[in-house]
Amino acid sequence: MEEYISVFDMLKISIGPSSSHTLGPWRAAERFLRELQNENIIYSVKRIKVDLFGSLSLTGKGHATDLAIMLGLSGQDPEYIPVSTIPEIIKSIKDKNEINLGNEITTPFHLLDDIIFNKNSLPFHANALTFTAYSKDTTPYTSTFYSIGGGFVVKEEPNHVKIK
Repeated sequence: MEEYISVFDMLKISIGPSSSHTLGPWRAAERFLRELQNENIIYSVKRIKVDLFGSLSLTGKGHATDLAIMLGLSGQDPEYIPVSTIPEIIKSIKDKNEINLGNEITTPFHLLDDIIFNKNSLPFHANALTFTAYSKDTTPYTSTFYSIGGGFVVKEEPNHVKIK
């Protein structure tokens, strides 16, 4: 079965100068939250760590990748968030050293420790990010995504990459 996209899929509203560096990571954070909810582990999360690789790491701060990730993990929708609230949300995360995951559970989050700008790249694509959720009850839950442009994200799965 062939998949088609429309012009409405390609033209998106987002923060930052690059949809690959903002909207893609924001969407990846949303997908990671859904995974935590679907796996029924969101309420046991004690820490979230995000590793950025390749281009996301090298230009991420200048392109607001870190901010987009925090907003995505907070459960904010990039299409409907009132832009005027963004500085307040980011300031609250930084000042309190905690993040409200998906508007469901508050967990510690230290920006300088929990978003890691790695200098190396992952083999599939230059824009890679790996989310890891830690809890005291289970082994860490990890997912890797690739921001492939235009806000589109693919997920790495064992032995293949799943496009969605």
